[in-house]
Amino acid sequence: MKGSLCHEHETELPAADVWEVYRGLLACQLVPQLVPEVHPKVELVEGDGGAGIVLLISFPPGTPWPSTFKEKLTKIDNETYIKESLIIEGGFLDQGFKIFLIRIEIIGKEENKSVIRSTIEYEVANEYKNNPPVASTNGLASIAEAIAKYAKEKRAHAMGQLSEE
Repeated sequence: MKGSLCHEHETELPAADVWEVYRGLLACQLVPQLVPEVHPKVELVEGDGGAGIVLLISFPPGTPWPSTFKEKLTKIDNETYIKESLIIEGGFLDQGFKIFLIRIEIIGKEENKSVIRSTIEYEVANEYKNNPPVASTNGLASIAEAIAKYAKEKRAHAMGQLSEE
C-alpha cells in the first residue's frame, strides 16, 4: 500500500531566503532549538552537509514508537529548491513503513512570498497492510512554521542593519 501526504505553509518571504535556511545543515541545527517538541536532538552521523549525509534524529521522550531514526539526505537541488530525504533505519520503518520519503519544496510566489511544501511519500510493508501505520505531516508543519519565522526574523535583522548604514 502506497500513499502520500502534503502540507503547505505560506510565507511572506522570497523563496531564496527560505531555501537558504532549509538547504544545508542550518535547518538540522535549528530544529532542536526552534521545535524541541518535534525533534529535541538532530546529530550528523555521516557526511559534510550535502546530499548523502546521514542524520540521527530523536523523538521527544514519551513518544510511543522507537525514540530515534536515521535519515539520509538523497537530493538537494539549489535551482528548484527541493530537498529529499529517506528514512533508512528505525522510527517510521519500525512502525510498519517499508519506504518513508520526505520532500521539502520551496516554491516562489509573487514578490516576497513563497510556500514551503512538505510532502511525505510512503509504502506500507506487506505484513502491516491489514493494520497500516499512520503517517502525519504535523511535525513537518511545525518545522516549516518555525523555520519561516526564523528566516523572517533573520531577514528583518539584515534589513535593519542595511538601513542603518
